[in-house]
Amino acid sequence: MPLALLALAVGAFGIGTTEFVMMGLLPDVADDLGISIPTAGHLVSAYALGVVIGAPLLAAATARMSRRTVLIALMGLFVAGNALSAFAPDHHWLLAARFVSGLPHGAFFGVGAVVATGLVAPERKARSVSLMFLGLTVANIAGVPVATAMGQHLGWRATFLGVSVIGVAAIAALFLLIPHDRAHAPEGGLRGELTALRSLPVWLALGTTVAGFGALFSAYSYITPMLTDSAGYAEGSVTLLLALFGVGATAGNLLGGRLADHSLRGTLFGGLLSLAVVLALFPVLMGAQWSAAVGVTALGAAAFVTGSPLQLMVMEKAAAAPSLASSANQAAFNLANAGGAWIGGLALAAGFGTTAPALAGAGLAVLGIAVAGTAYAVDRGRTERPAAGHARVVATGVPDRPEALRR
Repeated sequence: MPLALLALAVGAFGIGTTEFVMMGLLPDVADDLGISIPTAGHLVSAYALGVVIGAPLLAAATARMSRRTVLIALMGLFVAGNALSAFAPDHHWLLAARFVSGLPHGAFFGVGAVVATGLVAPERKARSVSLMFLGLTVANIAGVPVATAMGQHLGWRATFLGVSVIGVAAIAALFLLIPHDRAHAPEGGLRGELTALRSLPVWLALGTTVAGFGALFSAYSYITPMLTDSAGYAEGSVTLLLALFGVGATAGNLLGGRLADHSLRGTLFGGLLSLAVVLALFPVLMGAQWSAAVGVTALGAAAFVTGSPLQLMVMEKAAAAPSLASSANQAAFNLANAGGAWIGGLALAAGFGTTAPALAGAGLAVLGIAVAGTAYAVDRGRTERPAAGHARVVATGVPDRPEALRR
């Protein structure tokens, strides 16, 4: 694998750290700025909103630029957003800074996936994407705990300064390791790329991402009460168990990339099915501490097996607009985060028990299988229709044309 993938992984590590670290810093930020924790929670939403808006917008705006230049510029915006967060004088400025920090997230992963697949042979595309995503999963094991501890001991502003330093290191790695490429004009221009996104299979592929990762976040958003109320863990043990989730996610990500290079469709459907099974078993797994630890690890593995297959599925369905579609898929991941948490919350509020969000997630995973199956069925129907016309030509030996022209 090319060393350039390391540069993409470093950028992904920084992005993953700043995305998830805010959850652990909410009490510190709230106390320092004199706001309530629910109000501080809007800082998480502001980042997600930046991802959803920035992913397609920045991908479209930079469609004609060199992808190497785009990646460096996006990481520069990431550094600026985190530096602004570190020096934000009040809650409103921090809210704006978090929004800015989220803007480059989706476009970086979207353009990065296109660059990663272009660096390797066709039979290694999924593995290259999984290695880029490796930075995101490792951030859950090392980056987020370290950054959270830094914020608790040195102040939350030190955390965002530290993340800015990671971003600067990523810029240096991108500059040194990513091969130079020329500015390119997509076929048909920006309008052509937008037209490619109007395809039904593309939207079904994006819907698969929303349903599949919505299944994860339906359960993961409420993993702490499951572990404390159902499994009987002390609150102080939750951080270690979330690190186990990161270990599972890292293993699943690497396994999914390797398997998807052999069978993209099989890995996608197998991953979604395994995710549905793990979530359906959560009421049993949360019955004991040892099985709860196994369940959390298995949840990370089953969910992230589908990471690179979902990314490649969207790029496959939108071959004429890979950067824009790939970036839109990152927006879909964040919609899955918000939507999954909302659906899990409804299940919890309905009084079906602490593990009810996991069962709701199992339903979403099954929905993801159905949506993915529909996407492939629609695609197959479109490719078989021209093939049928070609078969008539071969059978008769006469081109398919009006009778008058045949005479």
